[in-house]
Amino acid sequence: MSYRPNSRPTTPTASTPARRGRRAVLLTGAVAALLAAGAAGPAAAAVSTRTPATTPPSQARLTTAVLNLDHPDRSPQVRGKDVPYDTASIIKVDILATLLLQAQDAGRGLTQQEQSRAEAMIERSDNDAATALWRQTGQATGLETANKRLGLSSTVGGSGGKWGLTQTTATDQIRLLHAAFADDASASALTTTSQNYIRTLMTRISAGQSWGVSAASDAGWALKNGWLQRSTTGLWDINSVGEVTSGTHHYLVAVLSNGNASMAGGIAAVESAARTAVSAAQAAG
Repeated sequence: MSYRPNSRPTTPTASTPARRGRRAVLLTGAVAALLAAGAAGPAAAAVSTRTPATTPPSQARLTTAVLNLDHPDRSPQVRGKDVPYDTASIIKVDILATLLLQAQDAGRGLTQQEQSRAEAMIERSDNDAATALWRQTGQATGLETANKRLGLSSTVGGSGGKWGLTQTTATDQIRLLHAAFADDASASALTTTSQNYIRTLMTRISAGQSWGVSAASDAGWALKNGWLQRSTTGLWDINSVGEVTSGTHHYLVAVLSNGNASMAGGIAAVESAARTAVSAAQAAG
């Protein structure tokens, strides 16, 4: 089975061989559809007690990072301050990577139940599936142990069951994406089979959730989004991470934001930032 942006391959297993291919397909998620489906995506289990510094609506913060996969030796191009943000549901990619590393260490593939939960967690952003896998993999401790092997240095797991309040930076998200999308097997602690599994699920995002970094693509994409309204302020965390194809190049893109006055406004800001960041990376060659 091949990894193809936005293709709908048969359900992969942990023994599926990895072979990268690309097919030009672009889906654009309508904001109205997203709002209707929003209950499945926010990190609802993560909202209740922890309160970061309040950001007024007029001071929404946003950071982008882009890495040209065709020149992975270069450093990511970062726009904005590379400071920690709540992950919301983008943490689900990291949870999956942790699960796969642990399975690799045990010399086994994923069980049928683990596959079902992984697919629901990534494709539909199902919170119950994420909570089950978060607990199974050791919550913050398990995540941070895996992240050391994946090269992440600035990601701190949320306390208890609050996985959506994990803190991360845009450059750490690029490191995570590189671990999943790098073609050089020596560049990642993940096997090519594990990489291919993550990539495939990220191309199968529900149509109503296919907004975000996909706006910067003119061909194919693989992504995961996160959106969370903070109960203390009413403001929105809106994040999007993934791989996009633009022109003849392939880019890893992370856009993190908080303090957005509305979900729709945050999505618009994230998509605009993604397009600008990828255009700048194209100009840099």
